[in-house]
Order: sequence, then structure tokens, then C-alpha cells
Amino acid sequence: MPRYVALFRGINVGKAKRIAMSDLRTLLDNLGYTDIRTLLNSGNAVFTGPAAAARTHAARIRGAVAQKLGVDALVIVKSARDIAAVIRGNALADLATDHSRLLVFVAEDSRVLAAMKAPAQRDWGPEKVHVGRHAAYLWCARGILESAAVEGMMRAAGRDATSRNWATLQKIHALLKADGR
Repeated sequence: MPRYVALFRGINVGKAKRIAMSDLRTLLDNLGYTDIRTLLNSGNAVFTGPAAAARTHAARIRGAVAQKLGVDALVIVKSARDIAAVIRGNALADLATDHSRLLVFVAEDSRVLAAMKAPAQRDWGPEKVHVGRHAAYLWCARGILESAAVEGMMRAAGRDATSRNWATLQKIHALLKADGR
């Protein structure tokens, strides 16, 4: 069976949309998923599930989280193959001297990435943006909190994308490949 990652947007940030990762693991187990691993407290859940469209898994998980845990948050599901493509598509990897300053935006719908192309064309000074086929990448040279480009990219993505830093994405990729799966 294929491996997937569920990426939640905006959970466990401040006091809003709190989900215990142990509750999330239990919920995914109750949905029939296996080999469940969560990473960090920000809504990254790697699991094995039946071959199905990522959107199908995302809708099922989002609905169950809303119903059982009382939190409605965007869930984007990517397969192990999708994440491998995101890793390969990073044209900014050589710039990233600090992996926590390289943001990767993923979306379920390719139109979201297309909308991110306009702000990507702006001159952001030392910050660099690349919109690829599978993700958009943003190198925040001075840090994420100091980045002017983050706001522009987030505005273009709307509520239909989520981001992870490069270090986290590499950990997710490693979990998806764990034990030869």
C-alpha cells in the first residue's frame, strides 16, 4: 500500500485549532490507516493507506478531524512520490544555507501554484522565489519573520496552500521512505 503525508494548515499555532498529535494518530488509526507517524506538533502525519486520490484521503481526514476533534483545518495529502518530486524540484536548494529559512508551499490544486507565479516575478532583493510544477519555494535570506516575500506568496496562495520549511520537508521525505516503504 502507498505511503502518504497529511499536511495540516494552521493547527497548533497559538491557542487556536489545537490538536494533540496522539489524538490525530488515534483518529487516523480508526480510519484504517497504518504505520502512522507524526512529526513535530504542527500537523504532519505520515501514514500508509489504500491507493486512492490524495484529495479523497484529504477530504476523509479533514471531515473526521472536524467531526471527532472539533477542528476544521485545510488538509493537503501528498503521496511519497509527490513529496519526492517536490524534493527534486527545488531549484533554490543551493541558496539555502539555513534549511529553516527555505519555505516550500504545497497545494492540492495546480491553479494555486499558478497564482503564485505573479508574485514570484517580483524583485524581492536577496529573497528568491521559484514556482515549480509541484511546489513553490521561497528562500528567506534574512529569516521568515523578516521576509517581505512570505506575505506576498501567502496572499497569492490564499487559504488553499500550506508551507513547511525545507528541514521539515526533508524529515517528512525520510519518514515516507522509512523501512524501505
